[in-house]
Amino acid sequence: MNFDLSQLQSLVAGLMWPLARVSGLLLTAPVLGANSIPPRVKIGLALLLALVLVPLAPSPGAVDPLSIAALVTVMQQLVVGAAIGFALKLAFEALSFAGDLVASTMGLGFAQVVDPQQGHGAPALGQFYVLLATLIFLALNGHLELIALLATGMHHASWQAAMPGGNQLWNLLEFASHLFTGAVLVALPALASLLVVNFGFGAISRAAPSMNLFSIGFPITICLGFVVVWLSLRTLPGAFDALQRAAFVVVRALAGI
Repeated sequence: MNFDLSQLQSLVAGLMWPLARVSGLLLTAPVLGANSIPPRVKIGLALLLALVLVPLAPSPGAVDPLSIAALVTVMQQLVVGAAIGFALKLAFEALSFAGDLVASTMGLGFAQVVDPQQGHGAPALGQFYVLLATLIFLALNGHLELIALLATGMHHASWQAAMPGGNQLWNLLEFASHLFTGAVLVALPALASLLVVNFGFGAISRAAPSMNLFSIGFPITICLGFVVVWLSLRTLPGAFDALQRAAFVVVRALAGI
């Protein structure tokens, strides 16, 4: 089978559109875009997903892949993919922030581990919450739903698809503000229980000022904090699923569905 130059340009242009969106997604998306994944694996995954999504992508026609219009479209789809991944990442960051709140309240803010997704140090309890969220995300087939949304968005889009509108970007910013609300909702049972413990220590310090509460209260707070965290884990799947559903609503708007 022989290919002339126009056919080769059409194939390259048809691959550029989905490859740009998938590449932008892998730059910011959780799990799939973690820093612990080698760059070669990310490149291979981006090419594989792009080849799968090419039949669903809009036909570029006789578009020159080296033209200004094609490059502008590629940059637009790169931004759209990055925005989609960022919207989903906010749900994971809410749980990480919730773990940081609980850790600082129970006295474990100094316990640091390496975040495999970001590549820097982070509180251990926050990473524990993120690890559980990752397992829940994979168990609920969130990665497959994300790929399905990409396919549906490409099927309904056009080659001249523009950047997300003002309403879509405002929805993304509004969802980002829910990060703090979601973090407080996840951490609220543990924070309320530890607040009661601290009130009890305050009453003891007034009744017995000579007692060294620092040496006694610190280990008690940590032990009770672990018990409260263990008891509150049953509410974590429901809270994360609600955050994930809200994130997918924003993702659908960004994907043009």
